[in-house]
Amino acid sequence: MKKVELLSPAKNLETAIAAINSGADAVYIGASDFGARVNASNTVENIEKLVNYAHKFYVRVHVTINTILSDEELPKAIELIQQLYSIGVDAIIIQDMGILKAAIEQKIPPIQIHMSTQCNNRDINKIKFFDKIGVSRVILARELSLSQIEQICNNVSCEIETFVHGALCVSYSGQCYLSYANGGRSANKGACAQPCRKKYSLVDEDNKYYLKDKYLLSLKDFNASKSLAKLISCGVKSFKIEGRLKDINYVRNVTLYYNNLINKYANRTSSGKIFTEFDPDISKTFNRLYTDYFLNSRHDCYNFLTPKSMGEYIGKVSKSDKNYFEIDSNSELSPQDGIFYSVEDMAEGFMVNKVVKNKIYPNKLLNIPVGTKLYRNYDSAYDKKLTSSKIVRKIRVKFEVFKDKIIATDEDSNNASIALGDYEYALNKSKASETIINHLKKSGESDFYVTDVKLSLDSDIPFLPVSKINELRRNILDKLMAERIKNYPKIVQNVLSYADFYEDSVDYRANVYNKEAEKFYSKCNCSVNQHAIESSKTISSGVELMRCKHCLRFAAGICTKKSKLNKSLYLMDENGKKYPLKFDCKNCEMVILNP
Repeated sequence: MKKVELLSPAKNLETAIAAINSGADAVYIGASDFGARVNASNTVENIEKLVNYAHKFYVRVHVTINTILSDEELPKAIELIQQLYSIGVDAIIIQDMGILKAAIEQKIPPIQIHMSTQCNNRDINKIKFFDKIGVSRVILARELSLSQIEQICNNVSCEIETFVHGALCVSYSGQCYLSYANGGRSANKGACAQPCRKKYSLVDEDNKYYLKDKYLLSLKDFNASKSLAKLISCGVKSFKIEGRLKDINYVRNVTLYYNNLINKYANRTSSGKIFTEFDPDISKTFNRLYTDYFLNSRHDCYNFLTPKSMGEYIGKVSKSDKNYFEIDSNSELSPQDGIFYSVEDMAEGFMVNKVVKNKIYPNKLLNIPVGTKLYRNYDSAYDKKLTSSKIVRKIRVKFEVFKDKIIATDEDSNNASIALGDYEYALNKSKASETIINHLKKSGESDFYVTDVKLSLDSDIPFLPVSKINELRRNILDKLMAERIKNYPKIVQNVLSYADFYEDSVDYRANVYNKEAEKFYSKCNCSVNQHAIESSKTISSGVELMRCKHCLRFAAGICTKKSKLNKSLYLMDENGKKYPLKFDCKNCEMVILNP
């Protein structure tokens, strides 16, 4: 089977270690600066601690340097990259072409370069361009179909990474300027204010409402688990879980779920086996309901009801009173469970106060209509189990005992040996053999688990006290871990070179924010006609603020393929500000323009 990578998010060291223990083959984390999540930064010292832990299991560490950079920031980013390389970080995820220029000109160490999804990687020509330059990996846009992903994989030699789970940006990544236009908080600088999770209305030029006061740009959460086998067969190398702002239980649950699923279809790039006390269930963790987005076809990928978690469906109200209610399913609810429901398109929620037989008492007076669908967005019992359950990762090892030494060999064929020292021969050979085997198998709190102990001895069996066996085992496992670290399969970035860009010129959507990025395009025989939107405090009328595969005409049932509607449409916010909408029906895309 193919070897693939499960890539998990981490907002801090603790979460990163939890991801590794739950089965991640790689983790991605933000450094102190220049990451697309400003609230998920980490010191170089903590990243070094993470590297030291991850590399024991041959887990890779990727660091996000994926914002656009000013002329003043670029040298600082390059200095940071040098520090990250010196502590053993395996790859950096970048958006700014100034960094790529520095990598081509070998002004940064040979750390692997991964082109962020913020580079708007949805055109096969863009991915081919990065492949010709020689980058190690390209992270694809989430909006691509299975057939598009397969075509890309078949036409490039670099690794391809796709998202498989988590929150979705409604805009093509790297192409959203709505937050900056509204309040100066740039998504490309890691400071998105998430205006897509607010209420809007869809109106026409005559102020007729088609959709009113709904979360029109809020999408469901991505879940590609049903397409995982196909994505593996397409040639995808890495499967990415979104969520560098998510809590530790979310990361543990979702990582373990995909770990178990991937093991059915592929081998893994890291080492170790996961030992856990809980079964993962992604319906019980944060979600706005799930969608596979555009992997297979266009469908209802949006959730206009709420931008918050809805969770798992638990049933309908079968009986209702102001003090309690009953449901038509066998779902077991517990005190402190969070429940979501809606009445007349109004989102509501409450906490469960107590449960008496089949009667559920909320923490406030309600009279929920019979037939109302209920969702549990916080399962208190499951969350407690996640928090308290032990989950560890251990490396497979086997021992072979000779008359003068013990040899330990791990699952990656690393080995270490230790001398037995002086000993007497056992009078009771059977008992001595049993003692050696049983106590060598007890790997304790180490990072190893023992699958086999082989005695390659002559007729004489050494008599070894239990304390001596335990000491030998501890010492040889320490030596084996040192050997593993020494033999860590470090992969460096191949030499990069400039390549011709596939277009003659680029505009503000290339997000060129520094002089070095502009020089990069020049060396690729492409002119920069406009600098990044963030270069100016004002944005001209008619500029694209967002381009989406999500289409409000489709959602409202007035798609021009089915409707004869010829009127101009607008997205109107709660303050009455109208954003003109443009529909690129050939490419099945919607564009939000600056008024």
